[in-house]
Amino acid sequence: MNLESEISRLLDLMPASGRMLTKLVSKPQQAKVIDTPFPLPWKQGSRYIYINFDLWRRLSRPQRDLILLRAVSLLTNVQWFKPDLYQGVTLAALLGLTLELMQADAIGIVIAGGLTTLAARQIWRNNRSVQREIDADEGAIKVATRRGYTETEAAKHLLSGIETVAQIEGRSSLNFTELIRCQNLRAMANISPVGVPDSVKQE
Repeated sequence: MNLESEISRLLDLMPASGRMLTKLVSKPQQAKVIDTPFPLPWKQGSRYIYINFDLWRRLSRPQRDLILLRAVSLLTNVQWFKPDLYQGVTLAALLGLTLELMQADAIGIVIAGGLTTLAARQIWRNNRSVQREIDADEGAIKVATRRGYTETEAAKHLLSGIETVAQIEGRSSLNFTELIRCQNLRAMANISPVGVPDSVKQE
């Protein structure tokens, strides 16, 4: 596998939003096949996808396509500043905390600080939930269908890719989130009639 041609191919595979927001970086020293550090709100700029291309070449091309699209989907779907209830509460609590600090009101500071912490924690949990991981898989499959794959094929390739990555990395088993993702992908690929309950997706 030629490194430059593979990076060029992967960039062509990405949706336009992925090319704008993410950056592919070769990282041969990492133990993971692909790594996508969680983008923190105070770190602006590109969201990095680190790939160990020595390990990457051991995946089939369709597996590589789906795993890359999934990584792009995961990173581009993290939105810290999308207006919603929790971000509204966080903003209001921060404003309240600022006012209480200016007035040196100890009780008000504790209450406003507590609200800020709770709301920020909920935003963090939403961005790290099983549902977010499943959404990333489904986003990747949606893009793959515009790149010549059927939904069933894409789900099968992503499913086999998850399992192959674990083998390449020397892991004896999948983690909880990967197991849930695999079950959802089996349902999408018509391999299993059993999907993932909504209660599990929210964990």
